[in-house]
Amino acid sequence: MPAENPSNSDLMEKIVSLCKRRGFIFQSSEIYGGLASTWDYGPLGAELKRNVKDAWWKAVVHNRDDMVGLDASILMHPKTWDASGHTKNFNDVLVDCKKCKNRFRVDHIKGVCPVCKSKDFTEGRAFNLMFKTHIGAVEDDKGLAYLRPETAQGIFVNFNNVMDATHRRLPFGIAQIGKSFRNEVTAGNFTFRMREFEQMEIEYFTTPEASDECYKKWIEERFAWYVNLGIRKDNLKIREHGNDELAHYAKGCSDIEYNFPFGWSELEGIANRTDFDLKQHAQFSGADLRFNDQLENKKFYPYVIEPSGGVDRGMLAFLVDAYHEEEVEGRQRVVLRFSKQLAPVKVAILPLLKKNDDLVILAKNIKKDLQKDLVCVYDDTAAIGKLYRRQDEIGTFFCVTVDVQSLEDRHVTVRDRDTMKQERISVDNLKKYIIEKLK
Repeated sequence: MPAENPSNSDLMEKIVSLCKRRGFIFQSSEIYGGLASTWDYGPLGAELKRNVKDAWWKAVVHNRDDMVGLDASILMHPKTWDASGHTKNFNDVLVDCKKCKNRFRVDHIKGVCPVCKSKDFTEGRAFNLMFKTHIGAVEDDKGLAYLRPETAQGIFVNFNNVMDATHRRLPFGIAQIGKSFRNEVTAGNFTFRMREFEQMEIEYFTTPEASDECYKKWIEERFAWYVNLGIRKDNLKIREHGNDELAHYAKGCSDIEYNFPFGWSELEGIANRTDFDLKQHAQFSGADLRFNDQLENKKFYPYVIEPSGGVDRGMLAFLVDAYHEEEVEGRQRVVLRFSKQLAPVKVAILPLLKKNDDLVILAKNIKKDLQKDLVCVYDDTAAIGKLYRRQDEIGTFFCVTVDVQSLEDRHVTVRDRDTMKQERISVDNLKKYIIEKLK
């Protein structure tokens, strides 16, 4: 029967359960009761996360001639956040329900308490989302610092350094993947909104005249990236921000949204930030952050196009989109149909008889050869049917079954994840066969 997804009402619960059971995502500090809205990536989650980041880096840095990379520090000079506006303006407006005493963001409640349905709230108060810390032995204002709430500012303050080191001409971009921290009051929806998360951000510098066209191109390219990695087009849409949503310095902003089980929500934002950021840091630091166009003999502040996505949100979207249920021979099969680039495990080697020493040796030698080029696992802990289902559920592309006949003819059975078709392949040609299939 054709694959189909469960209803949205229980899909999220199934995703969370699968992630825990199969080692994708665990609740952080679970043995101590957990810490709200913080999550740890297990063995398979770490592989999937690495694959998402590698796919992004390859697409936006390695496959382009106009991009370079950066890895800026999490701790930055406090004046950085004064210049960017985070110290004064990075706030959520919160209210308390007078009846049940719970606290909520004003824009999340629509005038009615989601817990007790009361409409009696306190006056709204601004709550800054940045995590404070202190540098040095004394916790005073002189040592005040912040965990960065975004990676973008590390790019802006290094603009001159990158220019001096690479001698780039406009347009060009700087890409960065890194951790950010926001003291979200209403974090939730699994890994969609967390207090510690990872961003994939680009600051693309261009002339003011070319910024509109550049903005449109980045929207198209970023949308295509998700589709190319397996997300169905009908689960994605582009939503342009209205004038009432734009930051005061922004010329335009569009979100790539995904149809999560809890509704359409932002996956990535692309903004035309004009020349605001470099001007601000120039003003607060005294450094000259203008681009020196030697061909035109002029200096000016470039406009900035910013595609900014979340690693964790991206991973969640890829997990949800890959999840399928289908009926096979009267039994339910759950399969994660990850793309070839993202699948955490490419090949599983499964000996049919774990007590047959010769068979086990052959299976382990096959794994030893394949793992030089492919991410592989070896598993002999259950019957073959159960092993197949286990690998389907984590998205493994191929299962290689080593049986008694393999000892005689040096052929193994290769099973395809999506079609479940099986083919006998020579051990000597196995690696070449699988690598060709994964291209």
